[in-house]
Amino acid sequence: PMPTPPEKPIVLEGLQIGDNVYDYFYSMEQSRWIPWMETIPTFDVPRSSRYEEIVVPSVDSVRLVYAFQLLITNDKHVLCPGPTGTGKSVNISMWLQKQAPDHFQGTFVNFSAQTGVNQFQDLIDGKLEKRRRGVYGPPAGKKMVLFVDDLNMPQKEYYGAQPPIELLRQWHDHGGWYNRKELKKFEITDVIMASAMGPPGGGRTFVTERLKRHYNVVAYSDFQDSSINQMFKTICDYFFSSFDESVRELISPMITST
Repeated sequence: PMPTPPEKPIVLEGLQIGDNVYDYFYSMEQSRWIPWMETIPTFDVPRSSRYEEIVVPSVDSVRLVYAFQLLITNDKHVLCPGPTGTGKSVNISMWLQKQAPDHFQGTFVNFSAQTGVNQFQDLIDGKLEKRRRGVYGPPAGKKMVLFVDDLNMPQKEYYGAQPPIELLRQWHDHGGWYNRKELKKFEITDVIMASAMGPPGGGRTFVTERLKRHYNVVAYSDFQDSSINQMFKTICDYFFSSFDESVRELISPMITST
């Protein structure tokens, strides 16, 4: 039988006709849709900040960080691909350093074309403690979030594999890797993987599907014009705050003209 239509029209509280639903967050407490920017405190540029240190939140970054933290805090691995300059590394690093729960321990690794698998394994092993025989992990009561930036940078070897990536895949598939001295496998527990990478090309390569299948993908795209305008307006308002009103009136026209 055909479903009966609702007696009353569905009211999307907080949404206007023509709005993009992805620009809004549904608040269970308020039972309405609210813009993403209203879910965070008002951003003010910290005093005496240098230009390169300012990170202005935007609709794009707020909703992507929300999706990222929702996955990570539920022990899901996350991969963030996207063009350079979209804030992938900055957003993840800032969340891990400032907003992550206390029992989360961030470990940061930058891959390059010269990254070797032994060097990478030794770096991770140095941050793990022995839990019991054959089982290693972060300090008791902690969870390690291993953030690998530029995941697709390591050079491919003769057979087309990328050894540092194969080590990560081995952990995902088998829950650990081998001690190279004793040639014994040990289990690694309480680790959550987060990674970021740019599109293939210019030294970056395609990553094997055998690794990618383990991740939840939160993809970044180029900023919307409204986000770019809002970021530059925030920065310009800060730097021109001591100028005469006649100068500050030119901020908006200056931004829209570039």
